[in-house]
Amino acid sequence: METSATPVDAGATTQEPLASPVGSHNEWDPLEEIIVGSLDGATIPSNHPVVACNIPPWAARLQGLAAGARFPKALIGPAQEELNEFVALLESLGVTVRRPEAVVHRKRFGTPDWSSRGFCCSCPRDSMLVIGDEIIETPMAWPCRYFETHAYRPVLKEYFRRGSRWTAAPRPQLTDELFDPEYRIPEPGEPMRYILTEFEPVFDAADFVRAGRDLFVTRSNVTNALGIEWLRRHLGPGYRIHEVRSRCRTPMHIDTTLMPLAPGKVLVNPEYVDVDHLPEALRSWDVLTAPEPDPVRGPLLNLTSMCGKWLSMNVLAVGGGRVIADRHHTGMLRALERWGFEPLPCDLLHYAPFGGSFHCATLDIRRRGTLESYCDWAVSSR
Repeated sequence: METSATPVDAGATTQEPLASPVGSHNEWDPLEEIIVGSLDGATIPSNHPVVACNIPPWAARLQGLAAGARFPKALIGPAQEELNEFVALLESLGVTVRRPEAVVHRKRFGTPDWSSRGFCCSCPRDSMLVIGDEIIETPMAWPCRYFETHAYRPVLKEYFRRGSRWTAAPRPQLTDELFDPEYRIPEPGEPMRYILTEFEPVFDAADFVRAGRDLFVTRSNVTNALGIEWLRRHLGPGYRIHEVRSRCRTPMHIDTTLMPLAPGKVLVNPEYVDVDHLPEALRSWDVLTAPEPDPVRGPLLNLTSMCGKWLSMNVLAVGGGRVIADRHHTGMLRALERWGFEPLPCDLLHYAPFGGSFHCATLDIRRRGTLESYCDWAVSSR
């Protein structure tokens, strides 16, 4: 684990270096501490083109009418029960679980240019990125998530005082210049387009996955090229960032497209990824093709899900070859066994209306391991 500079303590007469409580370099080392999201005060996202761009027009209209209201108990209840079960599983594995502070998401906030209500703290994977002993707050493109990391500030300040590094990317303006007013979802065969312009850097951390000194990213409707470049410059020459081209017409977050599960083993979505055109850094890796997801039955869940069918890929590796995966997706469970992993079945299917599953719902703070290179550094990083 890396160490950090000594924390400032006004009452201390001497300063001694402390080992950072934050240390995570990849998606698979043995998990020791994690932040799990919360559904407290979950609020339907405020109406905005960047929120509605990935869903059908009729769903966008309904979402706009309900924006700012609390999520109904019929959605929160089942999701909360599953989330409690997931937390209990993590704790039974010896993992320390931290949670965000409860906040009022319905409260209106704004900048000189716009105002919005909030959303929820279901997915800490989006708003924060852990690289070694550093936590980076990301410049997210959804206005309703502008202050989302404030719910995590008590634990972030604790980590900082104990020796971790804490960085915030430039807070975006999120003015109209960032969003393409002519955007529409591209038809099959048409060139890819995104709702984001290159007005300023924005990105969600969930568009990145880590494999030691190599990170993989998808450009999406919440991550633009300037955001990727900001992180590349911030991390410097000790890391490489490789872009994974997604064939998804409405891309948002890489963890249903490509997921490293172990050194030399990467899980890929055969619908979104052309395995013959993966980044060259993965050319020596075993490509594990995700099985077709099991159908999700239930009109309410299908109607309200914010995620696509490939949420079956949104798994969480906890170390020692063990991978937490959704109990419903039996095809994925069998595939993990076939590939030499030990699947740990758990329920989180009803979390989809709030933005994800096991990987989305968490932010791994500390994994037992060191910074390594698992890819061929002879190939270009661009």
